Amino acid sequence: MSEHAQTNPERKRPRRRKHILRKILAVLLILALLAGAGLYAYFSLKQEYTVTYTGYTASIGSISNALSFSGSLNLIDNVTYTAGADGTVRTLYVQAGDDVKEGDKLLRLSNGETVKATFDGRVNSVKVAEGDEVTAGAALVQVADFDHMKVSIRVDEYDIADVSVGQNCTVTATATEKTFQSTIADIDYISASTGNVAYYTATAYVDVDEGVYPGMQVTITIPQEEAQNVVVLKMDALSFDETNNAFVYMYDENQALVEVPVEVGVSNGNYVEIKSGLKDGDQVYVEVEVENEASGLASLMSGIFGGQQMMPGMGGSRGNSNRDNRDFSNFDPSSMGGGDSTQRTMPSGGFGGGGTR
Repeated sequence: MSEHAQTNPERKRPRRRKHILRKILAVLLILALLAGAGLYAYFSLKQEYTVTYTGYTASIGSISNALSFSGSLNLIDNVTYTAGADGTVRTLYVQAGDDVKEGDKLLRLSNGETVKATFDGRVNSVKVAEGDEVTAGAALVQVADFDHMKVSIRVDEYDIADVSVGQNCTVTATATEKTFQSTIADIDYISASTGNVAYYTATAYVDVDEGVYPGMQVTITIPQEEAQNVVVLKMDALSFDETNNAFVYMYDENQALVEVPVEVGVSNGNYVEIKSGLKDGDQVYVEVEVENEASGLASLMSGIFGGQQMMPGMGGSRGNSNRDNRDFSNFDPSSMGGGDSTQRTMPSGGFGGGGTR
């Protein structure tokens, strides 16, 4: 066989490499075209969406907020009377459960000692019987005042500026749900806390009814702001712009949703006073969800091409912040419009300009 008839492998390698390179370039080109088409379809599909709005009605009502603290009832006057010297119990004048007045006789000993009550109260226990021999210092009778008690609360450093001596407050027994009126009697401004937050002790004295006893858990509520017979609105109906100014969405004369600025006042975390911008009966709307008609395909494209699914048309942030120990139960609406009064579905572009009412 001649030298020219033999196959030269060195000459075939460059051709094979060029062929493989062309295939790679062709595949890359196809992938690029597919990626471009996919992204175009993805962003086009994202523009086809609907926005659902829930309607809320402004109405006339009363609103208030308060600071709320937990504590327990403690006795103010509680004395266990003891024998001044050795002797024998000659006469018992009381038994457990008797009400006594200051100066009433409790018992008499053989040595002539007569034990008397030093305050108004109730005999809680009698620890001896007539004829018993007792030694000096032995416990005889315990008397406690169950009508007048006190409760101490811990006020943290964030709320202490809002608590002062003389403030009116209500004391509610958790077990019986009985409520009593009181005032803040004193505040110890020297913190005993060793943690990251300083706590101070405030004390209130309370007159209670039968069935409320020392040790029972209570809630002390200190009223704060209050507004009577004003325009009120659900907090969920508010939106806020980038500078944290409140506004609501309302329909204008062209049936386009526009932003209407509102001035807010007292809030209890659930409802808020509207000082200006709305009147009784006005209907406002808030975006509650975005429904993408091609959400499945758009999500698939997002997963393939690493895109982040961002839906246009989302409203501003809404919400409010309240301290953990605030009690927002003191709300007395006269005729509230609920947050489920109306639902409307608007197509993309349903908003008008940011005009005012």
